[in-house]
Amino acid sequence: MSRIGRMPITVPAGVTVSVAEGNVVTVKGPKGEMTKALRPEMIIKQEGNTITVERPTEDNLHRALHGLTRSLLHNMVVGVTEEFSKELEVNGVGYRVAKEGKNLVMNLGFSHQVIVPEVDGITIDVPNPNKIVIHGCDKQEVGQFAAEVRKKRPPEPYKGKGIKYADETIRRKVGKTGAKK
Repeated sequence: MSRIGRMPITVPAGVTVSVAEGNVVTVKGPKGEMTKALRPEMIIKQEGNTITVERPTEDNLHRALHGLTRSLLHNMVVGVTEEFSKELEVNGVGYRVAKEGKNLVMNLGFSHQVIVPEVDGITIDVPNPNKIVIHGCDKQEVGQFAAEVRKKRPPEPYKGKGIKYADETIRRKVGKTGAKK
């Protein structure tokens, strides 16, 4: 048995989970609503406030999908109750970010400002000019949006300038030394 797949998911108060035909799961909570179509061959059982996921056979495919399906369901329940967030840091002289309406405006050393609009289901906070916090219900969407923002100016290894995740460490390189004759 999968260690992750066999763990039950506890549904907190204020969250409703409904499983429709073909394993289309809808989760509604205080922070939002999510709908996701999971693989139809997996068996999703809801008893009271717990959800369990079972696999039909011991096939390699079903064994792989067992833990995945449970993790996706768990992330949906956590997303509508607590939300997921990613924190980005901007390092560099003159590099700064600001929020103007629904747009993230970044000065990243280019001749122009880089403007990234907010996406549905994602909120952007700028607590200070060197920090970006991205919130949302869907863990995958939050991570993807954070990766797209980071891609505008990834950190470089010599001075560490650019946009990096808050928990990311940049492996620094030693620069060139002068020619010795």
